[in-house]
Amino acid sequence: MTAFADHSCATLARVSGYDLQVPLVQGGTATYANFDYAASAPALEQVTNRVQELLPFYASVHRGAGYASRVSTDCYEAARNTVARFLNAADDQCVVFTRNTTDSLNLLASCVPGDTVVLDTEHHANFLPWVRNGRRVVRAADTIEETIQRLVAELCAKPAALLAITGASNVTGELLPIERLAWIAHQCGTRILVDAAQLAPHRRIDLQASGIDYVAFSGHKLYAPFGAGVLVGRRDWLDTAQPYLAGGGAVREVSATETEWAPAPQRHEAGSPNVLGVAALAAACDALAALDETTVTEHELYLSHRLRYGLKTIPGVNFLRIWRDSTDAVGIVAFTIDGFEPGRVAAYLSAEHGIGVRDGRFCAHPLLAALGVDGALRASLGLGSTAADVDRLIDAVSALVENGPRWNYARTEGHWNPTPETRPFSSGSEGGAPCAF
Repeated sequence: MTAFADHSCATLARVSGYDLQVPLVQGGTATYANFDYAASAPALEQVTNRVQELLPFYASVHRGAGYASRVSTDCYEAARNTVARFLNAADDQCVVFTRNTTDSLNLLASCVPGDTVVLDTEHHANFLPWVRNGRRVVRAADTIEETIQRLVAELCAKPAALLAITGASNVTGELLPIERLAWIAHQCGTRILVDAAQLAPHRRIDLQASGIDYVAFSGHKLYAPFGAGVLVGRRDWLDTAQPYLAGGGAVREVSATETEWAPAPQRHEAGSPNVLGVAALAAACDALAALDETTVTEHELYLSHRLRYGLKTIPGVNFLRIWRDSTDAVGIVAFTIDGFEPGRVAAYLSAEHGIGVRDGRFCAHPLLAALGVDGALRASLGLGSTAADVDRLIDAVSALVENGPRWNYARTEGHWNPTPETRPFSSGSEGGAPCAF
């Protein structure tokens, strides 16, 4: 894997902002090193090109006779086929476009006819929505094997309609054996939903081969940050549930006293849809499908190992891990540094080194509590990540531990900030420019 030591996957798929210059608090600029892909990934060049191509033809879909409307409608509906092909969806699985993963999971939660079983390791998006029809929480053990046994015991003890599981942890990147869990769920008469917000950008998902009944993910994590997400799954629950939103586009016929709702997916897509966002999501699916999976995975594994090895040599750095027997993870590394608050470290990395990481509890409060930490730092990798970026992060953390920050930092309104703040910002209010750069 050493072939990836000096470059990213930019030759395969270039991301926007790969050469972004950001100001430093001490003066000067640096090329931005983005380690926040797990929160929102930059757009792929193919995605921005597709949006630019479609913009002149943007119009209302489904009921317009104008040429632009017909083009927009064709692009919107063709995107369903693209997503279905990307996931190898079965014939009885339909594609419903949403705003994001959270929206998708809340939609499905309104359709599930019974209890949902979840782990306490989940992102809030796959933890909070299920309470409306009954949520049963299983506490994860310190090994994957014991965790699976606990899930088996729960599913066998009492019937459940759905097992909702995260494909890859948004905190540690660790993977669960989804195909095995799908088989277990089906043996218990339970369907399985996979929150693939972190999995889909890194690994291929085959719905038919894996046995997954439902999958949800977001465009903004799949290199298509234009406000669209997707829920793909078996249509029977979606066809019989009350519409997620009541409004135009979700109906077949309306009278003053009665309403005949359309079947899924239209049943849950009331209102004017995000045509550009959906087109962007489809373009990202096509772009990722065209990449060599082995090359991309090796690139990510190489950089993950390089980052972990480098941070491990720094005194006081501790890695977060859910399961001691896990052997696979996507490119997410979560860690703490003894004696340094995560928010202060993140502010230092940004202000003095032009490095972007995430800090906090990552919308996974029960998991962080189980791991015994109040907060952590998260460095997440993607297609635009390079070995040079990784080395910059390692060097910056090492310099912090050895010498401390060169600038002063203080909490203001709950966030750490350099004091004084010398970098220019603009909110775009009062007629100002939307961005200072």
